Amino acid sequence: MGFFDKLFGRKKAAPLDAAGVEAPAASGAEEKIKVYDQFGRELQLSKQDWLKHMLLPSIEKEWNDPDKLAGYIINGLQDGFARDLQKGAARLAEIDPNPERGAVLHAATLLKSGQVDESERVLMKHISQHGKSGVVMTNLAKVYAERKEDARVMAALWEGLELDPNQDNAVLWYEVAHREKSGEAAGQDALRRIAALPGSWRAQVWLAREALKARNLEQALELYEESLQRAPRPVPSDLLVQMSGDLGNLGHLPELLNLTEPHFVPEEHGMEVGNNLIKACVDLGLLEEARPILNKLHALKRPDWMEGLSYWDTELAKARLQTSTLPSDEQVELSMLAVEGPVWLKPDAPAVELFPVRAEGGPTLCILGGCVEQATNSKRMEQTMSDVSGRLSRALPLFLSEQIHWGSDATCTVLLPWVVKPTPGFAVNGVAWEDDQVAHLARQTQAPCDYAVWLNLKAQTEPALAELRLIRSIDAQCLGTLGVPVPLTAPGAEVLEMVRQLLALLQQETGAEITEPPVEYAIPAVADMPNYLLRLEQLLAVRCAGMDAMREEFLSGQHEILNGNLHLCLSYPESLSVRLLFAQTLLTMKKSCPTAVADFQEKTRLLQKTHPLPGAAQGVVERMINEAFGS
Repeated sequence: MGFFDKLFGRKKAAPLDAAGVEAPAASGAEEKIKVYDQFGRELQLSKQDWLKHMLLPSIEKEWNDPDKLAGYIINGLQDGFARDLQKGAARLAEIDPNPERGAVLHAATLLKSGQVDESERVLMKHISQHGKSGVVMTNLAKVYAERKEDARVMAALWEGLELDPNQDNAVLWYEVAHREKSGEAAGQDALRRIAALPGSWRAQVWLAREALKARNLEQALELYEESLQRAPRPVPSDLLVQMSGDLGNLGHLPELLNLTEPHFVPEEHGMEVGNNLIKACVDLGLLEEARPILNKLHALKRPDWMEGLSYWDTELAKARLQTSTLPSDEQVELSMLAVEGPVWLKPDAPAVELFPVRAEGGPTLCILGGCVEQATNSKRMEQTMSDVSGRLSRALPLFLSEQIHWGSDATCTVLLPWVVKPTPGFAVNGVAWEDDQVAHLARQTQAPCDYAVWLNLKAQTEPALAELRLIRSIDAQCLGTLGVPVPLTAPGAEVLEMVRQLLALLQQETGAEITEPPVEYAIPAVADMPNYLLRLEQLLAVRCAGMDAMREEFLSGQHEILNGNLHLCLSYPESLSVRLLFAQTLLTMKKSCPTAVADFQEKTRLLQKTHPLPGAAQGVVERMINEAFGS
């Protein structure tokens, strides 16, 4: 039985110095343990590397700290390292001010190592010195179970429950033993005997599950109330997890929230309980109630929760869109966003001084994006979350613009369609622009452009086809076309080929002088191009989120945005342009979501300390992040 392997319920183990830890993957020769470094990056270690380089050194380092030593031993037992932990467990038994914990962990390492008699000796010695306790008697029952002494098993197990009726493994063990011997009714009777013991609260949760299955909600709620009244504070996580999960699975969402939310402590109950609360709020349409729960979980900065929290960020944004009123064509007012130069380097930013002075006198042009032809028969206006093709229709013009900026003497502005009213947001044009429309837009920019490049993304197939047309703005004459296949899911080398062809076309048709990009401008490798393009488009969204009259839900996944930028910096620690992209994102997001920015202060400071930029660049970036963090 799986629960035989538990020690005494869900105890929190001390974190290791270098990383947080998750349980190993499925057993096998390639079994890995997932860890997170100080920046929250996920790493995969073999079990032996984990044991040799992290667990055992940590035990040695904390040889005289019983709390940390106990945490490491619990971690190691969960990962199957009982034989390697015997020395540390014996040390813990000597120094632990909690004799019960030291004896039980020492006995557990011996039992799991096949030393049954020695395990019993440790437990009996503890009993002779300190008396019996629920946990000790339950672990003694495990010793008897190893010897197949069934009568002694049940006697010790019941005695342990009488002393402590809320041991999760003991409660389940007792119920299963009776159910397997005499059927379902016997298992329920066993739970009722436990529930009748003074101070019992755990058995009531299992009895409530059966009441729910029998469609007796009233009885289940009475059992939950009794359990919650008797449980310690803060309420144990597994009580809230099981209660909220069972109620949610059967659709009793108001009851889930009423019983669970008042007892929810994010630091104690974490993602498991938070997940159930957020889902119930979303399913009930209580979006404003879900956001504070999500923010509290984000604030704990757990890297292993990042994926799940980002999922809920997106789900909340989707839910808000679904509840908004769809405007008619007559109500919609459109405009164009204009982005001059690299999106992460505003023309008047102090960081401009870190780059060589660009040659002047070249042609001026705009790149028009936000045009996607989809395989759809829908003709009506829709409000939707940004999808892969929509984001790429904005990211590609932004990337082309910075490549032209650093690779030629041309001056480039990106134009993107934007909904002004009734609800501000990105617009995606589903029909290709006409050449005269493009030329007209190019002439309407703050400084009229000589040329325009419009990019139409044909996304009916994978890979998509990126079509570009170079238009002379004065007479709407098409000077050249390009067509480059671009994978929607992983645009990489194809994007660089698009840049090469476009620069050649500009040189041929506009007289633009092609130059070598400065060494200060270093983009990621091809494999990381999809990530870089995503971060460019996200910075644009962050900039838009800071505009006046923007709705709060316009920007979602703020923590994922910052986390992705941070990890990109760690992959390219010497790249000034990548670091500026991150710093500008932090600085810009300060207005729309200061709480998310504050959550990244520690990791950002660590990045600057462990991977400083050369020369004046370090100081400029420091000033940007100081402003972002208000220091």
